[in-house]
Amino acid sequence: MGARRNTAFALTALLSFVLAGVSAKADAQAAGSPNIDYAGFMQAGEDVMALRATRLVSLAEFNEMASEADTIILDSRSAEAFALGHIDGAININFADFTDEKLADLIAHRGTRILIYCNNNFADDIAPVMLKRAPLALNIPTFINLHGYGYTNVYELGELVSTNDPDVNWVSAPQMP
Repeated sequence: MGARRNTAFALTALLSFVLAGVSAKADAQAAGSPNIDYAGFMQAGEDVMALRATRLVSLAEFNEMASEADTIILDSRSAEAFALGHIDGAININFADFTDEKLADLIAHRGTRILIYCNNNFADDIAPVMLKRAPLALNIPTFINLHGYGYTNVYELGELVSTNDPDVNWVSAPQMP
């Protein structure tokens, strides 16, 4: 009888431990705004990681694609950085402004091919393309977010280039004397 009581006690303790863990996890998920889903973002990143690896293109491919119909170059840096310099022909929407409505206004068809680039594609490391920490490069959340909003025909400049390279087609704001 003592062995059964010890087994029952052990099972009760184990069940309590498991339920406490489930409760703590549920409490952690419930904490904060219900409109913020960190785990969902991490899953979205996992979901597109392999796809993104197949969508990194050279500068020559980027330029060739940019010249084709139903293709846009999207610069998701700040409006200020965009105004200081960007790849010729790019359109700008600040990453912080991504919403269903704003993206639909800018890119009417979700099948449109979208080419993206960010500061970390440029070796210059001068304004307006100051390097960010590599894991925090803007291309990463831009790619994930565009895909999450249903824009799945996204390609990314996969090279390190210079704004001075004539093939980059960089345009800058006129310098004040």
